[in-house]
Amino acid sequence: MEFQWINESTVTERDDVISIFAPEHTDFFCNSGAEAEEGDAVPDSLCNAPFYYTEVEGDFVLRVKVSHDFKQTYDSCSIMVFKDLTHWAKACFELTDFGTRAMVSVVTKGVSDDANGPNVDADAVWLQMCRKGDAFAFHYALDGEHFYMMRFFTLDAGKVAKVGLLAQAPTGKGGERRYEHLSIEHRTVANIRMGGVISVLGNRDTAACCEDGVPRGSFPCGTPSRCYSREVSVMLRGYHELFTMA
Repeated sequence: MEFQWINESTVTERDDVISIFAPEHTDFFCNSGAEAEEGDAVPDSLCNAPFYYTEVEGDFVLRVKVSHDFKQTYDSCSIMVFKDLTHWAKACFELTDFGTRAMVSVVTKGVSDDANGPNVDADAVWLQMCRKGDAFAFHYALDGEHFYMMRFFTLDAGKVAKVGLLAQAPTGKGGERRYEHLSIEHRTVANIRMGGVISVLGNRDTAACCEDGVPRGSFPCGTPSRCYSREVSVMLRGYHELFTMA
């Protein structure tokens, strides 16, 4: 993969580890004009954080393990999909203004929203981004296998999107951001909410099978399934329904 910069910084690559320096007071955020009367400030409008990206055409799955020192509010290792300065989205492992380490996502269509997800008591997590047409999903995992969805959204990113690693330090002095085992696969997942990988229920976006792994049938739109002898428990539109295989 060939990588380029928006807001170039220093980068080192060694043994499947990419380290990017986040300079002080750097971020990607388009504030709507909101202000805070107390507590930490609402993030400023900034588009100056280092973004180390490659161009990807069509559908894909990006996955990477991230870690950093969590020194100042909003410090983050992030992944981002970018069309232009007012159309982009990022998933972050961030030190929040509540003093927690959390999975945070921001989707920008002119102005940015800001969605704090689950708090995570860990030094490192895996981040994942899936694209299917104009639909995107962010996922996270502690072990690189059992992924949780943290955000589903649509974005007009164009046929070829800029996709990669974002290192930010909006309020502090900056520091190193660490990215390990980066992979970008050119493929279309069957179920973008599940991410095409093992889910927290142990399901996959594949056809149903019996105990010996022999396919016995499939479900609409690649609905995730899990084998229980000749019965299959299927998660479909948020409900559990029981199917008996012929």
